[in-house]
Amino acid sequence: MSKPFGHAPSARTSQDKPLRVEILAYAPTAYYHCTHCEVAWREMGATNRIHEEQLSSSLPEDLIKEYEVVSKWVQEMFRTHCDRIIIRVIDAASIEGFYKSLRYNARRYPAVIVNGHSRFVGSQMLPAASEEIAHQLASQPAGV
Repeated sequence: MSKPFGHAPSARTSQDKPLRVEILAYAPTAYYHCTHCEVAWREMGATNRIHEEQLSSSLPEDLIKEYEVVSKWVQEMFRTHCDRIIIRVIDAASIEGFYKSLRYNARRYPAVIVNGHSRFVGSQMLPAASEEIAHQLASQPAGV
């Protein structure tokens, strides 16, 4: 008996699912209109100057520098581990960020949560988080 269409086996098994990494950090924020309005504003000659100004003034200089450090670290994690990890950056000032801060007892930022268990607080702990990610990926069984 043949298998029904749409139920082909997945190339990825449950043993080699990507490692989940959550980062709680203050993130620059810009507010946009709906897609249709953004197109209309652009066609009327409005520039992205307003959005650029929002992004540049949404955080103090020290938090922007810290966010740049986190951003470079995330790029390095993707370069090193490719699709073996999933990284979510959660704005600490959002409702979800507030909830996750309580859940993981994160009182300073950035806070890196690896696989829902290991917690690393502060940008000086990013190398330790990198080591933990590498360790957890190395301990995963190889795909069949």
